[in-house]
Amino acid sequence: MTEQKGNQPEQRKVKKLRQFRINIFFFFIFLLFVALIVKLGVVQIVQGEEYSKEVSKTDADIAKFPAPRGKMIDKYRRVLVDNTAVPSITYTVDRKTKAKEKLQIAEKLAQYIEVPTDEYQEDKKVTDLKYYWLAANPEKAKKLLKDSELSLEPKETNKLQLERVPSEEIEKLRKDPEELEVAVIYTRFSSGYAYQPQVVKSDDLTEAELSIVAERLEELPGVDVITDWARKYPYDRTLRTIFGGLTKPEEGILEDRKSHYLARGYARNERVGKSFLELQYEDYLNPRKSKVLFTSDRNGNIVSEEVIDEGRRGYDLQLTFDIELQKEVDRIIEEEVREARSINRNVDRAFVVVMDPYKGDVLSLGGKVINENGETEDFAFGTFTQQFEMGSTVKGATVLAGYQNGISHGASFYDRPIKFAGTREKKSWRAGGFGWLNDEHALEVSSNVYMFYIAMDIAGVKYVPNGPFRAKMDAFVKMRNYFSQFGLGVPTGIDMPYESVGQKADPDQMGKLLDLAIGQFDTYTPLQMAQYVSTIANGGYRVAPRLLKSVHTPGNENELGAIVAENEGKILNRINNTPEDLKRVQEGFRLVTQGSQGTAAGKFGKYDVSGKTGTAETYLNGRLTTNLTFVGYYPSKQPEIAFSVVVPYGGKSTINKNIAKRVVEAYATLQEKYQSGDTEALTDEEKTQQVIDTDTNVEVVN
Repeated sequence: MTEQKGNQPEQRKVKKLRQFRINIFFFFIFLLFVALIVKLGVVQIVQGEEYSKEVSKTDADIAKFPAPRGKMIDKYRRVLVDNTAVPSITYTVDRKTKAKEKLQIAEKLAQYIEVPTDEYQEDKKVTDLKYYWLAANPEKAKKLLKDSELSLEPKETNKLQLERVPSEEIEKLRKDPEELEVAVIYTRFSSGYAYQPQVVKSDDLTEAELSIVAERLEELPGVDVITDWARKYPYDRTLRTIFGGLTKPEEGILEDRKSHYLARGYARNERVGKSFLELQYEDYLNPRKSKVLFTSDRNGNIVSEEVIDEGRRGYDLQLTFDIELQKEVDRIIEEEVREARSINRNVDRAFVVVMDPYKGDVLSLGGKVINENGETEDFAFGTFTQQFEMGSTVKGATVLAGYQNGISHGASFYDRPIKFAGTREKKSWRAGGFGWLNDEHALEVSSNVYMFYIAMDIAGVKYVPNGPFRAKMDAFVKMRNYFSQFGLGVPTGIDMPYESVGQKADPDQMGKLLDLAIGQFDTYTPLQMAQYVSTIANGGYRVAPRLLKSVHTPGNENELGAIVAENEGKILNRINNTPEDLKRVQEGFRLVTQGSQGTAAGKFGKYDVSGKTGTAETYLNGRLTTNLTFVGYYPSKQPEIAFSVVVPYGGKSTINKNIAKRVVEAYATLQEKYQSGDTEALTDEEKTQQVIDTDTNVEVVN
């Protein structure tokens, strides 16, 4: 018993040591857990986003594949712009593809196809050639860096190497046609992302090239032949310039709108509209491409691919054009210009605009020019990009400006030559003048002197034979403000880029105000003239011309899908004239074509047309000539169309009236055919003339 008691202190000592060791052990375990938790926190919180991006970047890629653009259809659902499948040679890189491998494939492919190299002689392509040279000459490229620079990040070394590529090496490359072709192909190989097919050649791809490449795909890894899409034009050259064009695959998105496209998910090498309607409505016409998700392991091997979006064709546009009327207008212009040209070589072009005066629908934009080789070229865009002195066709605006300035209805002025101090005599076209004229009769006979008196009234000048003309610049501003109500000298509001608003020159003498009043100073476009006469025809509303009627989901054949958006007509302003003012000018326009002294009397036969003729003196190559114009609407009451005809440098002929008559006749004939069922049945909306009144749903813009 005594011995057991003597061991107790020793046992307690051992027990305490064991407990201490256990505590130390648990403390180390605690420290390990703390370290693990801290590490997990750093990974998840501090570096989590970086790791997530890295995983996403290396493991998954989305590739987009071609789909057709939207169609363009006329008001009667006839397809104007379609799509056609075309073969295309493409190249696709994956994450394992090295620059050396791309070079080898580019060299092989260059033996089987030809690609244009002309643009690579330009300085804007120097960077592409430098990238190729660095890839093709890795040892020489390495020597461009100093030893101290070799440890820099790849982005930094690459930038330094690009800057240091010898210019003589680039010039040497440009002088070697075979290597330059390889460089072009290599550049196209490298123009996109991994798994994204890059178009190497599509345009001008020959059957021979297609066959030989298709037969050798096994020796050309990454190269493939796929179906791409190109534009198809069922009506050949008709309105081609208005439809616009697309960039080529090697051009890709427009450089000046790069940020716009990239923000919308476009690839850099994606084809986009580059002019007119294709450009204006790119956001609608552009297809939603099919998307394939490629998943790869960390070695770059594809482990799966999945279609995540079937894609769809771009939205279809229903335009306001009547393509059959457009064809007739084009034919009329060419025939009349060629006939006039046989007598007067200065006549080489003409323009016609036909539109609905109430809704602003543009039914036809006609423009033709005969080039130096005697060939006819489409110049439809000249209807809103070219401007001319229009002559007496603006006199309707002058008379209405006079009413706004306080001249009374029926006011008479004596038409005879007038003369101010230090100037030549100014007069109307008939020798000796017309005598006493009122407003309606002045329009009928196209009196210049009557318009001079209106201009003098606006300027606050009283005519005294051989006296001074003391007008001020304010008078020009006032007259131009009156004219702008009709769309003369201001944007028309058409849904197209590149519109001209005409030219307003600073007068070298105040007497030019008289010339402005008869259309022989400022210049206007044929479209502005059509908008101006529409304003008179519809009762005083300036309506914006429109080419787009509505946007639709893709339909079958000539069928339209559901409406995505509508381009509602816009009334830009109401002119500051009363209905009575307009009736007097409308009567004056009617007398032009149907009055006994009208300048176009009897020209339109059975067709009830109202309008105004115009001639404007101008110079061509230093020689005096005239622009010939006509504006009008048909029929005179509740008109269905308003139109303008402009023939620059027409000289002494009736070509403007001839074209106007034939255009009205073509329109009326087509309407008879449509009503007899020669085309698809028209909707009630298309058959019924819409009259603008206070209940209209057309948007008014002040």
